[in-house]
Amino acid sequence: MTAREATARARRVGAGTDRPAAPGDPLLLGVRHHGPGSARAVLAALDHARPSAVLVEGPPEADALLPLAADERMRPPVALLVHAVDDPGRAAFWPMAAFSPEWVAIRWALEHRVPVRFMDLPAAHGLAVPEQPEARPDDAPAVDPIGVLAAAAGYDDAERWWEDVVEHRTADGAPADPRAPFAALAEAMGALREVHGDGGRPRDAVREAAMRLRLRAARKEFGDGVAVVCGAWHVPALAARTTIAADKALLKGIPKVRTETTWVPWTHRRLTRHSGYGAGIESPGWYGHLFDARDRPLERWMTKVAGLLREEDHFVSSADVIEAVRLAGTLAAMRGRPVAGLAEATDAVRAVMCEGSDVPLALVQDRLVVGETLGEVPDSAPAVPLQRDLNRQQRALRLRPVAERRDLELDLRKETDAARSRLLHRLRLLGVGWGEPVAGRGSTGTFRESWRLHWRPELFVRVAEAGVWGTTVLTAASARAESEAVAATTLAEVTALAERCLPAGLPTDALSVVMSALADRAALDADVGHLADALPALARSLRYGDVRGTDTAALAAVAVGLAERVCVGLPPACTGLDPDGAQEQRRRVDGVHNAIALLAGAGAGAGAGPSDRGAPAPAPAGGPTDAPTVGPRDAPTGGPTDGSTDAPAGGLRGRWAGVLRKLASRDTVAGVVRGRATRLLLDDGHLPEDEAARLMGLALSPGAPPADAAAWIEGFVGGAAGGGMLLVHDESLLRLVDDWLTGIPPASFTAVLPLLRRTFSTYDPGVRRTLGELVRRGPQPGGAHRTADALAAGFGPGLDERRADAVVPVLRLLLGLDTEERTTTTGSTPEKERTASR
Repeated sequence: MTAREATARARRVGAGTDRPAAPGDPLLLGVRHHGPGSARAVLAALDHARPSAVLVEGPPEADALLPLAADERMRPPVALLVHAVDDPGRAAFWPMAAFSPEWVAIRWALEHRVPVRFMDLPAAHGLAVPEQPEARPDDAPAVDPIGVLAAAAGYDDAERWWEDVVEHRTADGAPADPRAPFAALAEAMGALREVHGDGGRPRDAVREAAMRLRLRAARKEFGDGVAVVCGAWHVPALAARTTIAADKALLKGIPKVRTETTWVPWTHRRLTRHSGYGAGIESPGWYGHLFDARDRPLERWMTKVAGLLREEDHFVSSADVIEAVRLAGTLAAMRGRPVAGLAEATDAVRAVMCEGSDVPLALVQDRLVVGETLGEVPDSAPAVPLQRDLNRQQRALRLRPVAERRDLELDLRKETDAARSRLLHRLRLLGVGWGEPVAGRGSTGTFRESWRLHWRPELFVRVAEAGVWGTTVLTAASARAESEAVAATTLAEVTALAERCLPAGLPTDALSVVMSALADRAALDADVGHLADALPALARSLRYGDVRGTDTAALAAVAVGLAERVCVGLPPACTGLDPDGAQEQRRRVDGVHNAIALLAGAGAGAGAGPSDRGAPAPAPAGGPTDAPTVGPRDAPTGGPTDGSTDAPAGGLRGRWAGVLRKLASRDTVAGVVRGRATRLLLDDGHLPEDEAARLMGLALSPGAPPADAAAWIEGFVGGAAGGGMLLVHDESLLRLVDDWLTGIPPASFTAVLPLLRRTFSTYDPGVRRTLGELVRRGPQPGGAHRTADALAAGFGPGLDERRADAVVPVLRLLLGLDTEERTTTTGSTPEKERTASR
């Protein structure tokens, strides 16, 4: 094909000047998938030709589902889903939007009571032999027919050429015979295939043989008046004269699998992907607008954009809309386009409505040009039993799946929210990632959960895959959990499974299997590191017993036994460590400390002595994400530092305090672990301040290697704001750190500087600034106790009791106490109220 011939044929595609098909031939309507111009042309051609039957490119297995397209509850975009029965993960989608030519043809046939069928290679064959990239000898990419025609017509942008000759063709410029454009496009594609052959798609020969066999069968059943809607690339192959024997020979020996087919909702965003019809489009929202707007599409588009920007509090006036329309038209004229397209509309919106900024323009691109429209499918569509149960629960819980990401806050004290939580956790057990837990906002209570929901069409395949475990969400999640518990080979695997099972509210039978597997793995695992890693997850799981009503007695017994073994094995495991191993052990010490606090707070019976049940739970350990709470230490329960567990006496918490004392006092333990153990004891009130100062003085003594001392400092005051606030409020400790830091020999300072920087860089800017001011001011008389002559800026010399008395009524009001009734009945004085409030 010469350049002149290609140019002439490309122009005739837009003009539609070629002859239509002969009366005895089938009406071959070659289209571009998901093209609104093609959809309008198909509709006009069908109205003009009135065929006896319609064949549409698609999997023949879905013929029985075609009548559902006429259901009023079926709202595109939707997709045909075909998956293998034995392996639902092997699946394929055929998406359709309201502006897809295939969808328009199907709806036309159903409305006019004309038989409609799919024609293509059966999906049973395609799924049996998954399509793989086809290697070409010259490594050349597959031919883009639209790109070749656009280049022949003098365009450097294939999309712009297609819009100019097809999408933007108005009714006034339409040809007299609606079939003529299809004949012109078929001739152009025929010329391309003469030059490029299969275009780098050898598998198309098999598909086209199957199409020809379906076309012959339809003509035999319905006569010659059959219309075919398919990709324009296939039209020359369908018009070719071949024998039945030759076509059957191409299909001989192809394996097949059993399949199931259904309709599923789709989204505009997923239309941008090359799936099923292999024709991903970049602007489905814009194409949908072109299809729906029968007149003045540019003006209507600018009105949509203005409405969106106004909803987002971006000021757009009516004059801006008018000016944007004018600018888009001017740009189209300057660029030689018949009408303004998406590129001109976008440039006009950026210049006029967005004032040159791409930030609001990105919103237009996301919400309008692409869009998040989610289709709907009627309940009568085929579905696996698990999908039907999920649909029922979604309706009952008013938890409608939507394409947009949205956050969901749940209060587990409410029955509906608790049921929603159980459903989401069960789906996570099944691998259906509809929702993901996220950090809550403003609440740390265990009765609240925060989720981020995002429904995607691929989840229908995940549900089909999970259908092998059961017919309901509950039974499937239970069966999956039991199977994973039996198959788990490590303690970490079964611990993570138990943590996911408890909030899912699984029945006792399933939980007993998981708990039994957990106890077995814990008994066989002798690695204290594995035990310490597993304990925090078990302790977190115990929290759900209070709000959800889950029986956690078996889990509590396993957790307490695990904690006992950790207390015995952790001290020896913290000796002789390299820097990386020391950091790992420090993380485990923090995790075990928090876990034991949760176990004591949850009343874990075994191993919890009187002191555990009566004393408050220790504060969570500080770290990069958990800042330790620096509480008052007015009544320290100090004692010997040789590792004894005399104080506090008895109980799991007491034994853990003894372990921390061993870690803090042994020179063979890594410095970062010794510093962290000292800090935890100090925060829990198990170590007097003067004893902590003594341990710090030993760790920072001149005889200690600078690297070890720096590691001790990191363990003691490292992590978030807790360590910094400790130094702010205790100047004696700050003075020790300052004296040690200034006494480091210059030769060693460079070696410890990275460690120090890592320690102090985690503090908030305000904490670092305050520490700098305290160091610059220098040591004050009295150490930690400021005198009247050395007051911090903004603080008075002592307590102003008159101003404190004025605050008491407000505090009582906030606490819900009745000040007048308390004063009348008890005869309390302001002094007594102040004392009580303290």
